[in-house]
Amino acid sequence: MPEGHTLHRLAGELQTAYAGGSPSVTSPQGRFAEGAALLDGLEVERGSAWGKLLFLHFAGERILYVHLGLIGTFVLSSVEGQADPPVTGVVRLRLLDERTVADLRGPMACKVLVPDEAAALLARQGPDPLRPESDPDRAWAKIHGSRRSIAELLMDQTVLAGVGNIYRCEVLWRHRVKPTTAGERIKRATWQAIWDDLSALMPWGVRTGRIITRDEVLADVADAIAAGETPRILDVPRDFSVYQRTGESCYRCGARVRHAVVAGRNMFWCGNCQRRT
Repeated sequence: MPEGHTLHRLAGELQTAYAGGSPSVTSPQGRFAEGAALLDGLEVERGSAWGKLLFLHFAGERILYVHLGLIGTFVLSSVEGQADPPVTGVVRLRLLDERTVADLRGPMACKVLVPDEAAALLARQGPDPLRPESDPDRAWAKIHGSRRSIAELLMDQTVLAGVGNIYRCEVLWRHRVKPTTAGERIKRATWQAIWDDLSALMPWGVRTGRIITRDEVLADVADAIAAGETPRILDVPRDFSVYQRTGESCYRCGARVRHAVVAGRNMFWCGNCQRRT
């Protein structure tokens, strides 16, 4: 499932492509025909995201809400002068103007909401490290009062919005936190360190389209951008500290990386150096 940086990046791309314009909105598949009709021809105001939820705001207080789920994709492409670009695959929703086509396939949710409905949806979400107005104390209150493991809590979108499995594994390793530690045993300073780290790392995901959690990779990316390379087209290596490295040596202490299923997802950690609470 895409992590939060992907949705924030996509919201920005949709806003850049369509804000101020009035694209045609259709449902080639037919399943979203009624919703598309409500949006067709309306001016797009802005795109936004909260955690793993994507919104495209239209005039008339109509809001397109999309949750990609496990298999959903929302792909923007240049139409290159094509008046009616062909439809490939099963397209739930298509946005089209003279420059850009955006095709949505396989989403878990695709709905038209009014502001009150969108607000109610957001009220159920935890704070998002990519939103400057988010309050980490809201997440801390739930973590501190829970007997569930910190690994499970970080994946609960009502506790913390936008964090997926890769960020979960990597940030716990970065702060030496044992994944099975109950939330109620996590120290306040440990939680603040995790939040601050996510708030620093995830914007790089938005900028580059890649999850970056290793300081060495981040330094190389920062140097490339400083040298004038475009963040959105950088070739960022898929290089993690523990994620999908079962049995390999921990980069920090040399012990073997372990694996278990936690909250329905594969958890990777070092049993030797991740002991902090």
